[in-house]
Amino acid sequence: MAIKATSLREQTDEELLNLMDETRSELANVRMMQRVGDGSQSPLKMRTLRRDIARIKTVMQERTTQQAQA
Repeated sequence: MAIKATSLREQTDEELLNLMDETRSELANVRMMQRVGDGSQSPLKMRTLRRDIARIKTVMQERTTQQAQA
């Protein structure tokens, strides 16, 4: 399930970093399972995880630019 950007904006920086780590490790596990041969759900799951990571990075970047402007 994809993470909404609005829910990410409500989280703290520490929560975002934890979520980023969890999502990256999950993506690594899905990639490993695909290489082993259990790729039944991999393409869709990999795409969703990559996009979730991009959303998290975007929210984190928004915060750093807002802090720099203030």
